[in-house]
Amino acid sequence: MQELSTDVLVVGGGPAATWAALDAARAGVDVVLADKGYCGTSGATAAGGTGVWYVEPEPAAREAAMASREALGGYLAGRRWMGRVLERTYDIMNELADSGSYPFPTGPDGRQLRNGLQGPEYMRRMRIRIRRAGVRVLDHSPVTELLTAADGSVAGAAGYRRQEGHGYRVRAGAVVLATGGCAFLSKALGTDTNTGDGALYAAEVGAEMSGMEFSNAYGIAPEHTSVTKTAFYSFATFYQEDGAVLEGAASQGGRSVIARALLEGKVYCRLDRADEAARAAMRLAQPNFFLTFDRLGVDPFTERFAVTLLAEGTVRGTGGIRITGDDCRTTVPGLYAAGDAATREEICGGFTGGGSHNAAWAMSSGSWAGRGAAGYALALGAGAVGRAVSPAGGAGLRPLGNRDADAREVIRAVQGEVLPYDKNYLRHGEVLTGALDVLDETWARLRSGLHGTGREVVAARQAAALTANARWMYRSALARTESRGMARRLDFPEQDADQHHRIASGGLDRVWTRPLTAVAA
Repeated sequence: MQELSTDVLVVGGGPAATWAALDAARAGVDVVLADKGYCGTSGATAAGGTGVWYVEPEPAAREAAMASREALGGYLAGRRWMGRVLERTYDIMNELADSGSYPFPTGPDGRQLRNGLQGPEYMRRMRIRIRRAGVRVLDHSPVTELLTAADGSVAGAAGYRRQEGHGYRVRAGAVVLATGGCAFLSKALGTDTNTGDGALYAAEVGAEMSGMEFSNAYGIAPEHTSVTKTAFYSFATFYQEDGAVLEGAASQGGRSVIARALLEGKVYCRLDRADEAARAAMRLAQPNFFLTFDRLGVDPFTERFAVTLLAEGTVRGTGGIRITGDDCRTTVPGLYAAGDAATREEICGGFTGGGSHNAAWAMSSGSWAGRGAAGYALALGAGAVGRAVSPAGGAGLRPLGNRDADAREVIRAVQGEVLPYDKNYLRHGEVLTGALDVLDETWARLRSGLHGTGREVVAARQAAALTANARWMYRSALARTESRGMARRLDFPEQDADQHHRIASGGLDRVWTRPLTAVAA
């Protein structure tokens, strides 16, 4: 067992994690970052390019940017938070440009285009920046549980170093969870490390979730591939297997039509609404989108290709760990959350932020969480890392009964309830209730009998995290007896003015939900 200590421990390796680590280090504290993969290459951002919610600070432009999302999100977003994120994102993107930390391309007028980032280059450079800032990076070192002090505050984490083949423990003054969302191992691009681990660990120390009903995001991808980059499907026409146009199908506002058609057979697509200028611009903007087609020998502008929908869960949804302060603190002292691990309801309400809003939220919330955690650790003083600590992990680590559950079987059971379109996307109360019965039984089985040791501990904890996230999702979806944002119910198709509130959730052996009485201003 390797023993380490630090002021701030950041868990994760994507943009939220690296911004948290960087700004914590700039606040003058010692920082350790532990990533499940190799920091700079793991996670959804590192796998592709993304737009960024970058808006010039003119009042009219900012007002339009905020207003454009409010109705989509069921009016659950907060204007104050939107303004904060727009301002912090604007500053961060300008910092990247002005410091030479990122090579932004230029437009025809010679001005830099600062409204997007190429993920591989962005994350490669963020790794360099945090290393230069003195952050100690633990690659291939998934955290498996949090540690708590006697007063219940979070005081570090434990995990497993895959390449070295041994466990480790980090005592810390504060912890930032930036572990990403949960895509249920659906094979969507870059999401295999996004198994909802941070939410599980947070719940085990008493933290709450929020917005978990807004978790039924599905991305369009060419059949048998993982590239769920959907922006360019706005130029698409969708077809039935016999060649007839699939009426009503669209990337925006018509994805449920695609889902229903896929339950009956194949759906085809062609990006035939893009003119020559748009085609050239698209290849420059997102070259990795076309890599799959080039390898398959398909011209997506002139040839039809089969498509599918891949679940992206809370990665492209908005639910996550509930935050309770401007510094992204949670309901548990010493614990902070950022990026897709945290709820994005503050800026997106109940509808996906896609790439741009999520990218802005990742960098801004990461920055605030890093600063907040640094301030908390400094206030505790140097003796904080000497506190007695207790491990908080349960399911998959410390079974309550016979050790006879298998992580792979648990994962298959969960995927059987959350990946199918007719359960998670086309939601109905009776179907949700049946799925939740299966998930509750799966949780009881794994809580009693799943026990991972050595390398197996990572898979066991991922299985527990998938199950926990699925149960919060469906319990919250049942609690919202209306259709608002992306939480649509076939049995309650209308929006209900009396349910203009967010929904908190939590618990493990007994999952609970409760309405949050007011939407944050």
